[in-house]
Amino acid sequence: MHNLLELLDAAAERRPDAPAFCDEAGACTWGQVQTTVQAVGTALAACRVQRRPVALYLDRGVRCPLAMLGTLAAGGFYAVLDIAQPAERIRRILDRLQPALILADAVHQDAARALDAAPVLTWEQAAAARPDPALLADIRARTLDTDLAYVLFTSGSTGEPKGVAITHRNVLAYSEWAVRTFRFDAATVFANQTPFYFSMSVTDLYSTLRAAARLEILPRRLFSFPVQLLEYLTARRVNTIYWVPTAMGFVANWKALDYTQPPPLRTILFAGEVMPTPCMNYWRRQYPDALFANLYGPTETTDICAYYVVDRDFADREPLPIGRPCENCGVLLLRDGRAVAPGEEGELCARGSFVAAGYYAMPDKTAQRFVQNPLQPNYPETIYRTGDLAKQGTDGLLYYCGRIDSQIKHLGYRIEPGEVEASALALPGVEAAVCLYDAPRDRLVLFYQARRRLDDPLRDHLAGALPAYMRPAVLCRMRTIPQNANGKLDRAALKTALAELD
Repeated sequence: MHNLLELLDAAAERRPDAPAFCDEAGACTWGQVQTTVQAVGTALAACRVQRRPVALYLDRGVRCPLAMLGTLAAGGFYAVLDIAQPAERIRRILDRLQPALILADAVHQDAARALDAAPVLTWEQAAAARPDPALLADIRARTLDTDLAYVLFTSGSTGEPKGVAITHRNVLAYSEWAVRTFRFDAATVFANQTPFYFSMSVTDLYSTLRAAARLEILPRRLFSFPVQLLEYLTARRVNTIYWVPTAMGFVANWKALDYTQPPPLRTILFAGEVMPTPCMNYWRRQYPDALFANLYGPTETTDICAYYVVDRDFADREPLPIGRPCENCGVLLLRDGRAVAPGEEGELCARGSFVAAGYYAMPDKTAQRFVQNPLQPNYPETIYRTGDLAKQGTDGLLYYCGRIDSQIKHLGYRIEPGEVEASALALPGVEAAVCLYDAPRDRLVLFYQARRRLDDPLRDHLAGALPAYMRPAVLCRMRTIPQNANGKLDRAALKTALAELD
């Protein structure tokens, strides 16, 4: 297998009349998916997009994955844009991408043309094209597994968007591992929470293709109404979720599973940020027979490079491991080009088939992060430096220790903000926590989310859990900690709020 569309061919042949992609407005079967993808692919191929990028400027919904696969059918690679982002940031992405074409739905075609970055083709025009199977077969025959499938843009540390270039081979290898490990099959019904410009959606979409399963694309508004969210999952017979911890915390903080019939979940996966153990414990009490797994990985490893299937009880103060490397994906812990000893922290680096091709049109940045394996000098082997710190515990499992670039130097000590946050989350009533360093005033600030002010009990709690140098000088209670477009806690917005504190 060398092309992702082979997964679609197999699904359409096995289950042509079964629902494939669904949203609030409707659904399409695997047979309909294949027909539409061929139509869109034929229209895009006429625009000569082979081995060139196509920018997708569409609403979240069924059309988006159809457009993604249609781009692959035309021999191109896609980049999904966030239509809610400011036009200036989208222009910066498009300046880097230099797309051959922008595919937009009718509602957004004027905004897409105003970007003045490439010719615009409407979804309606593309979907109405007459499929040309011979043309698409010829394009497929000339596609390699090392050709790009998509470019996913993430925020760089300097504010410059970085486009992670992912190949067909990357996604084929990763999706094979995900389906086999978590036993996804035709009865699996995913509830897609993350947007399609976020790497976690890769697991949802391509596991669905490989297993000929069903993908339910959730309306974003539901994540403001926890009971309605759970009722929607029940009505759609969802049995598998792969969400960021903030989304799961939204349900746990409102104890929403106590007030409605729990959806029939059998697989509960989470990634993207550290899972607060009290939140996971709430979900596990509601689903004692479900499979829970903590997944870890940056966009540059397609989605995941390590995982831990929860196989025991954890106290609320215990951190969850990130586990062990995925099959066919190696993990190294390095410091100064050498492997660290068990128990010592090192930069987590990944190697193997999940590792991306690099950053799109950013050779200098690629050279900094995608480097030769220093433990193997005798032949070329690229590893990806994640910038994350991790260590191997006495149980042989990997533990996330924070970011190299977010370590705080305070009172002569190096402090991991995640340790402060985990301690705060162990206090009942604290729903979310973010620890930041206020450099101008040389102090730690803890933003915490709670329904009532908990400054005094939280201060006492942290005094019993942390050494003096790690205790925040300022506690700032918020009714709701802001979230970014991916559903994660918005640390950038909180950094801005630091300047406003007394």
